Amino acid sequence: MTLRLIATGGTFDKHYNELNGVLGFSKSHMPDVIKRARLTIPVELQVLPLLDSLDMQDPDRQRVLEACQAAGEKAIVIVHGTDTMPQTAAVLGAANLGKTVVLTGAMIPYEIANSDALFNLGFACGVAQTLAPGVYVAMNGQVFAWNNVTKNRAAGVFEPL
Repeated sequence: MTLRLIATGGTFDKHYNELNGVLGFSKSHMPDVIKRARLTIPVELQVLPLLDSLDMQDPDRQRVLEACQAAGEKAIVIVHGTDTMPQTAAVLGAANLGKTVVLTGAMIPYEIANSDALFNLGFACGVAQTLAPGVYVAMNGQVFAWNNVTKNRAAGVFEPL
């Protein structure tokens, strides 16, 4: 089994610019994250244009869907921004891909101390190998079906609808 990882950006992949104090995108952290996670399953990394999920539009979600459709792997993990993760999950879920697709992200960027990025990625990679085909959101040790998840912005957590 090979696992496909698709990077789309989000807080997970943001870089901190110490000169102006702004978080933004450069190159993806995913090659370093994969090494640090010490995944022993073969991984195929695909980096799409890195976006803040608040900037994701329908054509961007279509690009993610097309990447999933084109993937030969049956298990896919998508690193995505948390603000619109449920919307992208809904597009993928409605497509009935016949694959196990798990979206994950981070509340704190990977390169910032105390980030949840590495844990969330490892957790998502693990459940992507064991869940039945379908689309899921895996955040902070919990798994949600694509049609039963929302981000509670006040608490900074995902929860069932």
